[in-house]
Amino acid sequence: MSESLLIPCPHCAALNRVPADRLNDGGHCGRCKAGLFAGAPVHLTESNFGAHAQRSDLPLLVDFWAPWCGPCRSMAPAFDAAARALEPRMRLGKVNTEEEQALAARFGIRSIPTLILLHQGRELARQAGAMGAEDIQRWALAHLGGR
Repeated sequence: MSESLLIPCPHCAALNRVPADRLNDGGHCGRCKAGLFAGAPVHLTESNFGAHAQRSDLPLLVDFWAPWCGPCRSMAPAFDAAARALEPRMRLGKVNTEEEQALAARFGIRSIPTLILLHQGRELARQAGAMGAEDIQRWALAHLGGR
């Protein structure tokens, strides 16, 4: 029998149990019936951050950004492409630091864009500055190690 993983829904943040060997099949949320993997970053807020960052069995790569930030806007398509490439191995999410100032303060965000890789609430790595899609993927996978 396959190990099962807790996967938060990107739409309603409900936790769903998914067999590890079935992650590539996608799956649907038991609560809202939406797909568990959208191939796009999740909009993270104070209310859904804990489900994705602490309770999920998937690593979470977070882009801390702001709408007025030129490098953030130029990196957005690369981050979207990285989400398509890295799911379901990990979840990618974005925190708008203008709307979610408490989250930005909790992580001590001093410059944007800043990428933080988390797994079960623990910070694994941090990188400031804009990156291309392949660089984002390479950086994230290098810091996952054997996960």
